Amino acid sequence: MIYWEIFLAFFIPGIVGYGGGPATIPLIEYEVVHRYEWMGVEEFGEVLALGNALPGPIATKMAGYIGFVEGGILGAFIALFATVAPSLILMIILLSILLRFKDSPKVKKLSAIVRPTIAVLLGVMTFRFLETTYTDSGWMQTLFLLGASYYLLEIRKVHPAFVIAAALIYGAVFLS
Repeated sequence: MIYWEIFLAFFIPGIVGYGGGPATIPLIEYEVVHRYEWMGVEEFGEVLALGNALPGPIATKMAGYIGFVEGGILGAFIALFATVAPSLILMIILLSILLRFKDSPKVKKLSAIVRPTIAVLLGVMTFRFLETTYTDSGWMQTLFLLGASYYLLEIRKVHPAFVIAAALIYGAVFLS
């Protein structure tokens, strides 16, 4: 029964908590503190503070911890799954709708409008990254990383994950 309660404690806030992790925290608190009484308000506050201190989505970190405390490793898995399940289900439904109407002229027109907007946003983001890199690391480091990345990606056809990992290692060794 505890696993079903863990699932409900994190699935319900995931469904009704529109706005991501911060919007679901009060809903998770209600489930964990008031409904199931797994912990007190003070302990929940400590878990929230710990979740805020770690990188990544706060709701999943809290779900993993609370699920583990209440149900062990299986409880942590169930809590994590219940936290991401509403978004996963909605993505599958929306993808099926999109695939059903992919040949619609309206969908094609919408895609034609969205693609350039995304390209401009990515271009602006790239320019800001270059600007930040220049001010933090200098032109030599920036040009080297750009040139090396271009060479590895376009000429040597190295997988992007390896190029990113190499850039991270380079930054940790030479730029820290």
